[in-house]
Amino acid sequence: MKILIVDDDCLVCKSLKLLLSREEDMEVISTAGHGAEAITACRVEVPDVVLMDIQMPVMDGIQATRQIKSEWPKVRVMMLTTFKDEKNIRLAILAGAEGYLIKSTEVSSMAQQLRTLMSGSSVLDADVLKQLMQPTQKKNLEQLTPREKDIAGLVAQGLSNREIAEHLYISEGTVRNTLSIILEKLQLRDRTQLAIYYLG
Repeated sequence: MKILIVDDDCLVCKSLKLLLSREEDMEVISTAGHGAEAITACRVEVPDVVLMDIQMPVMDGIQATRQIKSEWPKVRVMMLTTFKDEKNIRLAILAGAEGYLIKSTEVSSMAQQLRTLMSGSSVLDADVLKQLMQPTQKKNLEQLTPREKDIAGLVAQGLSNREIAEHLYISEGTVRNTLSIILEKLQLRDRTQLAIYYLG
């Protein structure tokens, strides 16, 4: 697994590089001090995973994530930050980040979370999940039909397409097609973003 570490704190970059390089299946190919440097580094050698801080000079982690996911959609982005406020979490995920960890995470746990991320799963820190589950003002979902709202709500509850189909007495193909329509209407990338949008 090739990793790019992006943080404006040189000590953080050096420490993470040292510790993650001890993992047999991980190689830190580069470090960057801000988002623009991260994009340049990706052009030199495309990483498998980017560990991305949020608040940085020149270009922040949200902007960098959006551009990286646009140019290299297969690159997985794990936000690694001290911020666990709802705004930053939602912005990061809507920008395309598949993971969100807090910097206090143990390195051994972080390594395992990176493996989970590479397997195709989304990774959210427990405190981040709690923050997202706090009741907030509902987004405007009026553009969705009643059936689309039902499906969006069940996605937000964590149900699979098959479970949604069984729950609503419709085919799994209908669920998939409707989900595609919902994502297009709301301009979201995947069901993780939909769940967070709906819960907001």
